[in-house]
Amino acid sequence: MLSNLLQKLGKETLKFAREIGQVSVLFWEIIKSFKTIPRSRNIILYQMEHIGVNSLPLVTIIAVFTGAVSAWQAAYQLKGIAPMSFLGGSTSRAIITELGPVLTGIVIAGRVGASIAAEIGTMKVTEQIDALETMAINPVRYLAMPRFLAAVIMLPLLVVYADTIAVFGAYIVSNYFLGVSFAVFFLSVKRFFIFSDLIAGLVKTVFFGGVTALLGCHIGFRTEGGAEGVGMSTIKSFVLSSASILILDYFLWMLIF
Repeated sequence: MLSNLLQKLGKETLKFAREIGQVSVLFWEIIKSFKTIPRSRNIILYQMEHIGVNSLPLVTIIAVFTGAVSAWQAAYQLKGIAPMSFLGGSTSRAIITELGPVLTGIVIAGRVGASIAAEIGTMKVTEQIDALETMAINPVRYLAMPRFLAAVIMLPLLVVYADTIAVFGAYIVSNYFLGVSFAVFFLSVKRFFIFSDLIAGLVKTVFFGGVTALLGCHIGFRTEGGAEGVGMSTIKSFVLSSASILILDYFLWMLIF
């Protein structure tokens, strides 16, 4: 019994180490492909539109209700402890440093990371990637690098947008339901705003965007088993990307703050 348990643990450890190595190799191949950015600019711009612009409606909905629930929670915590004039500052700092980057990253992991895995996985099982190699087109340069670069560029921009919308969502709840005026709310935001908090939140999103695209590409390139394999890759991409974002958030928080 114990030997079987150790054997299974050893297999899973080796499998994990092998996958980490494969992801690292893919990352290095993407970095080496950066020299072809001028030639791939049209593909990169298309991916930036797909990852960034097309995500705006979903990010807007998430941001509005993130700000709204943050205001309710902050008001509950401040009740009987501090005046409601602190509401703007407390909600804005929580949104800028943590809620905006992490929730937007997880939403993009679900929408974009899974999409990347599905697209590349479908190309893999239908032998389109083999066709690219036959035509002397590097799949990493053509498929992975534009998606990785677009995610790294667009996620910080999406988070700036989400932070802004979330703060206004918090203001709407504060004003219409909690009786906090525009001047009091945004004076508190201005008073407690620290520019380094915004920069730290944006630095985290660069890592979130990179790991989402990297895992999506890696899982897509390793897809096997036809339509069922593509479905499993989609689920795996979302699960691993979301978990990686939360793990990175913890370690980056310790390093940055």
